[in-house]
Amino acid sequence: MSQSPPLAGIRVIDYSHFLAGPHMSRCLSAMGAEVIKVERPMAGDAGRASPTIVQGQSGYFMQQNMGKQGLCINLRDPRGLDMMHKLTDSADVFVENYRPGALNKLGLGYEELSRRNPKLVYCSVSAYGHTGPDSARPGFGLIAEAKSGAMSLIGVPGEPPPLFRMPIADMYAGMHGVSAICAALFGRVTSGRGQHIDIALYDCMVSMHDFAAQSYLMSGGQEMPKQTGHDLPQSTVYGVFAAKDGYLVIAAQMTDTWKSLARLIGGEAYASDARLHGQAGRNASRESILAKVSAWTMAQASVQACCAALDAAGVPAAPVQTIDQVLSDPQTLARGMVVEQDHPLLGKIKLPNLPFRFSECDTSPSGPAPMLGQHNRQIAASVGFSSGEIDAMELDGVLYSETAAELQS
Repeated sequence: MSQSPPLAGIRVIDYSHFLAGPHMSRCLSAMGAEVIKVERPMAGDAGRASPTIVQGQSGYFMQQNMGKQGLCINLRDPRGLDMMHKLTDSADVFVENYRPGALNKLGLGYEELSRRNPKLVYCSVSAYGHTGPDSARPGFGLIAEAKSGAMSLIGVPGEPPPLFRMPIADMYAGMHGVSAICAALFGRVTSGRGQHIDIALYDCMVSMHDFAAQSYLMSGGQEMPKQTGHDLPQSTVYGVFAAKDGYLVIAAQMTDTWKSLARLIGGEAYASDARLHGQAGRNASRESILAKVSAWTMAQASVQACCAALDAAGVPAAPVQTIDQVLSDPQTLARGMVVEQDHPLLGKIKLPNLPFRFSECDTSPSGPAPMLGQHNRQIAASVGFSSGEIDAMELDGVLYSETAAELQS
């Protein structure tokens, strides 16, 4: 590796909790930024109480906070707020995900911090954003996924929509925050000033719509997208099929790919049927086509046998894998998507990695998530507090650290 990480020298203050904000700052850390995770005394980030928990340590927290320094501080004490202001004065980026207006009361709103540090890029994440009739309402990813209409499109017609079981809204908001922060930092090079970035979970989910919004808007409201179950009626063949020992997906919605699939399941005569060579023709014959594909998948020995035959025919397909299969998949391992770390309490731990790779620098996490208050003394010293002042703040509870963190610092 011949280059420093792209965000080396950038200081980020992460005053966020749970998922969207922490995921955002975890990505910034992997890109080389110095990220200081600021938490409240005793409890810390609420994500520390989220499962899975082993020996009091949350996998939820550890995954989204690796590579950061840990500061646990009482911001209601004037000394704590003074220290926080000194940190933000020295920072390039501030990340928060509280309800709009909540941090103004603490003296940590955008107007106050940008007045002190005009170069600060301040990124807020909330359920609905800082404007609009819903801006004051609380919310989580689940709320955004439902209200955005995304949930109405999944599942089987006539049944309640299922949960996504992956934090789509939070993770997508975090990714958008990363790109917006990097753009604001780049813009600062010429403007000399930072700015406020307003990210809403709801906006992120609305922006993700493609065919559903297009269908409704471009039909003048005549087409109402709804649940379709296991395939897309507008894109035959594109869906989930059962085999003898599980499920697989097949993506043969393009005519050339359809011909390859048709040849595999019905021979040359079926592949040559010109009525099925266009999307409209296939959609019109959807029921018979799906029945024929389903009969073929069930006639094979296994999901693996189906995928092998489809691969040989040049038809995109994949098994519907369970988590144990995903985490042991040679492709997962070859791409380094499971990272192993040494945790001060748990020893060797494995967690999902981030997906970006740079050719000229290493973006591996620099270390595990911090214990609560693990780096209090180092961070306080970095903004000018003396050893005696730090001792006094620790004695008075302005700086708090759990015992295990003190032993490891």
